[in-house]
Amino acid sequence: MNSKTCSLLLILVTLLSNGCGVYSFTGASISPEVKTISISTFYNNAALGPSNMSVLFTESIKDYFQQNTSLELVDSNGDLQIEGFISNYTITPVAATAGSAGQPDFSALSRVTITVSASYINVQDPTFDFDKSFSFFRDFNENQEDLTANEEAFAEEIFDQIILDIFNASVANW
Repeated sequence: MNSKTCSLLLILVTLLSNGCGVYSFTGASISPEVKTISISTFYNNAALGPSNMSVLFTESIKDYFQQNTSLELVDSNGDLQIEGFISNYTITPVAATAGSAGQPDFSALSRVTITVSASYINVQDPTFDFDKSFSFFRDFNENQEDLTANEEAFAEEIFDQIILDIFNASVANW
């Protein structure tokens, strides 16, 4: 590279790295005065699902925010506050399969759907506050995957997407 190209590249890198100081490579856009986050336990209000969904979701969302932001996790009264509950867990048939001679039709493909209600409070800027539901699903083939054996893994996969959606709606402002 010639010196002119190196100089332009150096200027570009400097401008991009300095920026306004509130954007990160994870997509989080957090004001510099926001330092802490508190995430309350998400209780399970759903009638069905794995018994440990509350702990699984709460610990997963705490881990995600700690790994993808520089915010300090505090027990209560954070600059950002997230709380909520698991509101629904359903299993519904998606694709029917015809039974063989004399046998009833059955569902070969089913869908596990989990809904989480979440509230977000930004103490520094209340215009970003919200209270809404996030939902995601996982389809599975009942002939190839046993629900009982895989239910917790399905919940984890669904929670990963819901947590990403909550993250995007809160600190990424999407």
